Amino acid sequence: MGVDMDYRESTGRAGMRRMTTGELRDTFVIANLFQAGALQLSYLEVERAVVGSAVPTTMPLALPTHPELASRFFCERREVGVINIGEPGSVVLDGDRFRLSRHDCLYIGRGVEAVSFESEDAGRPARFYFVSYPAHASYPSRSVRRDEARTIVAGEAQSANRRVIRQAIRPGVVDSCQLVMGFTELEAGSVWNTMPPHTHRRRSEIYMYFDAAPGRVMHLMGEPSEPRAVFMDDGEAVFSPSWSIHSGVGTANYSFVWSMGGENLEFDDMDVLAVSDLGARA
Repeated sequence: MGVDMDYRESTGRAGMRRMTTGELRDTFVIANLFQAGALQLSYLEVERAVVGSAVPTTMPLALPTHPELASRFFCERREVGVINIGEPGSVVLDGDRFRLSRHDCLYIGRGVEAVSFESEDAGRPARFYFVSYPAHASYPSRSVRRDEARTIVAGEAQSANRRVIRQAIRPGVVDSCQLVMGFTELEAGSVWNTMPPHTHRRRSEIYMYFDAAPGRVMHLMGEPSEPRAVFMDDGEAVFSPSWSIHSGVGTANYSFVWSMGGENLEFDDMDVLAVSDLGARA
C-alpha cells in the first residue's frame, strides 16, 4: 500500500503578514503525525525537507519512496535523522537492526535502500519522528544514545527558560551533509524556548513539540518586527523559513525536537536578536 505525501509550500514575508491564524497553521503546521499503525510523510518546499513519523504496532512500517522524490528508494539521494519519543523499537537498515529507546537518535546515510520501523511491544509502540534533507555524499549510519549526545544546559530559572539541549546529529558527534538534529527538554517551572529569539539566514529550522499534553505551546514565527503566533498541540511540527524567528512559550514545561538544514553544519551560526526587537517599529 502506498503512502501519500503531503506537499507544503511556504510563503514570503509579505504573504505571511496577510495570513489569518488559520492560514498560518494550514501552511506551516504539520498536524497529522503519530497515527497508530501508520507512517506519515510531508514534503516541505523549504530546503526540500521531508518530515515524517512512524508508529508501528503489529507490523513493521517500511519507508517508501515517492514520485515527488523521483528516486528508486527514499535514501537514494537523501539522509535522514530519526528520534524515538515513544517506547523501545528498532529501525532496520538493509537488514542491520538499530534498537532505539526513548530519546535515542539514528542517523541514516545516503544510499541505504531499505528502511523499516518496528516496535518491541505492539501495545506500547515506539513513536519515531524523522526529518530528511537532500545529501551530496554518503556517511555511515549510526545511532546516538540519549547520553551520547552533546549536552548543553542553557537559560535561567528567573526568565523561565532553563533547559537542557541534547545535540545528537552535529559535527563532532555524527558526520552528515547538512542535517543537524537533537532535542531540548525544559525544566519544571520553565516555559520559554529559544528566548531571546534568533534567525538562520543560511538554513531553516523545524520544531516538533512533545511531552506538552495536556498543555499547549504558543509558537512564535515570522519577521522579528511582525511576529505571528500559532498554538501547537502535543506531537505537532512547525517549519520556519530562514528569515523567520522560531520560539515558543508553553502553559507548562515540554520538550521539542529541532532539526536544521541548509548551507552549513555550524550549530552556532545564527543571527541573535534582543527581546526588544520583537514587534519593534522603525
